[in-house]
Amino acid sequence: PVPSRPSHRVRRPFRTAVLLLAGSSLGACDSFNSVKETFLGGSSPSGEAQRLGGFIGAVVADEPRAALAGREVLALGGNAADAAVALGFTLAVTLPSRAGLGGGGACLAYDPSRDGLGGGAPEAVVFTPIAPTAPNGPADRPAALPMMARGLFALHAKYGSRPFEGLVAPAEQMARFGVPVSRALLQDLALVAGPLAADPNARAVFAPGGVPLAEGGTLVQNDLGGTMAQIRTAGVGDIYQGVLARRLEDASRIAGGGFTLADLRAALPRTGAPLVVRAGRDNVAFVPSEGGPAAAAAFGVLQDKPGDVQGARAAAGRGGSLPASTGFAVLDRNGNAVACTVTMNNLFGTGRIAPGTGILLAASPRAVAPPQLAAALAWNSNVRGFRAAVTGSGQDGAALATAVALSNTLRSGTAMPAPVPDPGRANVIACARYLPDSEGSCSAAIDPRSPGLVAGSN
Repeated sequence: PVPSRPSHRVRRPFRTAVLLLAGSSLGACDSFNSVKETFLGGSSPSGEAQRLGGFIGAVVADEPRAALAGREVLALGGNAADAAVALGFTLAVTLPSRAGLGGGGACLAYDPSRDGLGGGAPEAVVFTPIAPTAPNGPADRPAALPMMARGLFALHAKYGSRPFEGLVAPAEQMARFGVPVSRALLQDLALVAGPLAADPNARAVFAPGGVPLAEGGTLVQNDLGGTMAQIRTAGVGDIYQGVLARRLEDASRIAGGGFTLADLRAALPRTGAPLVVRAGRDNVAFVPSEGGPAAAAAFGVLQDKPGDVQGARAAAGRGGSLPASTGFAVLDRNGNAVACTVTMNNLFGTGRIAPGTGILLAASPRAVAPPQLAAALAWNSNVRGFRAAVTGSGQDGAALATAVALSNTLRSGTAMPAPVPDPGRANVIACARYLPDSEGSCSAAIDPRSPGLVAGSN
């Protein structure tokens, strides 16, 4: 329910994010600067990349560097899909426990134009990590098929506006030259550091020299940087049917993952209609994947009885488990929006890195129960305006978190005015008077228990 005076205010104004970007010591600025010309498709007559002023939109994510990567794309004139792609690839470097090239997820993309993609309604892009058809040799640690790169490419192909290779480059450089270990990653490492170190390739990354990464340490992933460079130069298709695909097939077998080149070729994302429900004068779309129907059911209960969290919990079904997913959302100045939730199907997936590729393999859904992937996006078809985007995580608490955060946000007019129930976590962007009509009504929030970041400007 929405308290009349929330005891824990979680709204973070966009102005704060601008200061965080300007004074940050996060170490990603050099990577961003070096790819501006690639991203922009050429520099200005003065030789300097042109940055937008004023309101550029908002980004929310569970890992700060990823949020800043998305914000940088918006500041350089990219749209929401461009920023989401850069953010997703960055998460594969900075938060590999929950996001990676070996994993996948689901997104909602929204273009407010009635003549644009989707006819003014959101579209779903689903690229969940799926099981191979049959094991390729001994598979003592069955792996899912790597869907992230193809999913992000599908999102960009339909909704992006800037060169794809420029969106991959910042993550590539972070992997090659290293980034400070984030608090979000350290929290996950603390849970599985022992088992993760059993794989020599994972140990070399997460416990170099036999010493586990600690606060203040640097995460370097040279092989992953090489793989991203191959994706950037040869295209995403290379990881599914080219030289990189053949290497990955062999590496998967060595790592006990056991998928084949034929599996990789057949691993395609899906685009289509999301689940849609009515919420007053607005419509709400939910991702049509594991967790989406549960979030929609819980949201329906809260629409009828705003305070009935227990009823919503029952409607959402399963509850309480270890978090193994992460969500992020992006809104640009023109009202385009993307909300995504991604996973490795387990913390750090199988716990094994495919040798020579740097790709941490996601766990096969046949071996572990996949987490709920829950994200929602509210819009008004009459005014053709964005209202809110919500992503949930917390594995079996993700659907309830999404429903509660969205219900409270729509009722209050403020992004997530109160925390969502444990173990769920949520990220929210909201515009009470819609965007592109009224940018001054927009706010954004991350979960108060999250080490993530709101990044944007006003």
